[in-house]
Amino acid sequence: MDKILIKGGNSLNGAIPISGAKNAALPIMAASILTEDTLSLSNVPDLADIKTMANLLEPMGVEIAVDRRVNDPQGGQRMDLRAHAIVDTTAPYDLVRKMRASVFVLGPLLARCGTARVSLPGGCAIGARPVDLHVQGLEQLGAEITLDGGYINAAAPRGLRGAKIVFPKVSVGATENLMMAATLAKGETQLVNAACEPEVIDLANCLNAMGADIEGAGCGVIVIRGAPSLHGASYAIIPDRIETGTYAIVTAVTGGRVELVGARLEHIAALAEILVRAGVDVDETENGLSVSRVNGHLKGVDIMTEPFPGFPTDLQAQAMSLMTVAEGAAMITETIFENRFMHVPELMRMGANITVHHGSALVRGVDRLRGAPVMATDLRASVSLVVAALAAEGETVISRVYHLDRGYERLEAKLAACGAEVERLREAS
Repeated sequence: MDKILIKGGNSLNGAIPISGAKNAALPIMAASILTEDTLSLSNVPDLADIKTMANLLEPMGVEIAVDRRVNDPQGGQRMDLRAHAIVDTTAPYDLVRKMRASVFVLGPLLARCGTARVSLPGGCAIGARPVDLHVQGLEQLGAEITLDGGYINAAAPRGLRGAKIVFPKVSVGATENLMMAATLAKGETQLVNAACEPEVIDLANCLNAMGADIEGAGCGVIVIRGAPSLHGASYAIIPDRIETGTYAIVTAVTGGRVELVGARLEHIAALAEILVRAGVDVDETENGLSVSRVNGHLKGVDIMTEPFPGFPTDLQAQAMSLMTVAEGAAMITETIFENRFMHVPELMRMGANITVHHGSALVRGVDRLRGAPVMATDLRASVSLVVAALAAEGETVISRVYHLDRGYERLEAKLAACGAEVERLREAS
């Protein structure tokens, strides 16, 4: 199992190209099921989760061709997906357990084929990070759903019908799954209290390019008028706002000046506000964003995670690493997911001063973190350790870095190009 060795203390200077958004690409890949024509995607990140989704789609009958030699400034790849004939409507546990986003095939399969059998993500019961909103919404569209043996068994023998669906709480995944299903439903569907994330807008824009009729994406109410069929399209994935935010935080914690090529300020406005209050400069450029902290100390700033346009939960761990070396104290409150402070013990191994009480963590800044052997527990927690290691004195060895490969394309190369001392230690097979 690979590890990453980081020697901290270097300021970063240069440019980092921002890859395509993983969380936009995954549901858009699933949307290829909705048409028998080819969906051509560009700026697709080369990540483990993208490969997992491809491995899920191909046995269903989706033909996938990947071109990694595209001359793309973001370094993305082009992917052609063609679901001319769906030959299997089952998403098996062995694949779905690797990635929760696999549940995105549920809505498209049901809409096009009238049937789907999809493993519950991670083999879990409906509960934490639930799929119950997906299931309830599809039932309102006319699907008959049972849960048996860890699988969602769904059928719509008479097709799906438009309905008004009011989400009891904001859910990005349920919004996207139901939006895809509704594109082929009879009549009009309204999704009320829908998620407003940029990835939701990107999916809607791609579906519209495929012939769907969707209005209101990015607002609280999305209206979808069902079409008899969708067609192929060419579409470019938006830049990854979580990768953008991560490298902005890395620049802030280490000092220096880095241009984030392809980044969009409107996607990270909540983070940019926090960074500015902490003493970091964030400016738009012709090619993206410039982030710099050439002089001055970081200041502690309170943070609360919220649905977009609020502060994203997927940047909470990285922001906590930033606040560990800021002057004063910062209260970080997690409101989206429970049990998302698993990185705290590892940061404390590096000398951080953090006290957790239920959904909040009080971070008291220290003068300097110290390098130490640490272990990644999940995707965002793993990159928070990279942030801390770059700011720390001495060497840090991060194990279980396969988590990083799920969400960060060429992380070591991008950091090294700006002056970081980072090396992947590969285990002999």
